[in-house]
Amino acid sequence: MDTHVIAAGLPALGWALHGGLLTRRLSTARRDPLTGLHTRAGWTTRAERLLTKHPDALVVLVDLDDFKAINDTHGHAAGDTVLVATARRLADWGDHHGIAARLGGDEFAAIVTDPAHTTGLHALQGALDQPVEHHGRTLPVSASVGSCHRPDLPVPSLTDALSAADAAMYAAKGHGRRNTHH
Repeated sequence: MDTHVIAAGLPALGWALHGGLLTRRLSTARRDPLTGLHTRAGWTTRAERLLTKHPDALVVLVDLDDFKAINDTHGHAAGDTVLVATARRLADWGDHHGIAARLGGDEFAAIVTDPAHTTGLHALQGALDQPVEHHGRTLPVSASVGSCHRPDLPVPSLTDALSAADAAMYAAKGHGRRNTHH
């Protein structure tokens, strides 16, 4: 075999390995590099512990409405601006009474250990539905929110809470934008 062919192939192999390691590192990262929120991997264990320890915990799922249209119309940088604003709004709403995560794409989650210390789901909805400024343009933002209270679950598992919040979120989507169901 020609050693020149082998030598030429080594950098490509190196980049392929590096790319694979980087992809795996990002998929297991505890923080989302764009928003700074916990990732699914970083959030799940903590959320399960909080749900078990706090009898009044509230699990919230957020999905941006028509997010693809923002990316398609205004570009991915505009979409990133909306994601960062959504993350900040969700984290601010939960304040120091829980943790928020970006589960992936335009889907977010939070667990709030003491919902009485938040301003309520309607306030969260109002904050999430505020337009976002990007390079002199005002981008309309709308989100569907679903929630589940721990006391409403027969077994306080995170999986069941997320399933219930997901069903409520899709019910909100089915009734149009700017709806909150729990």
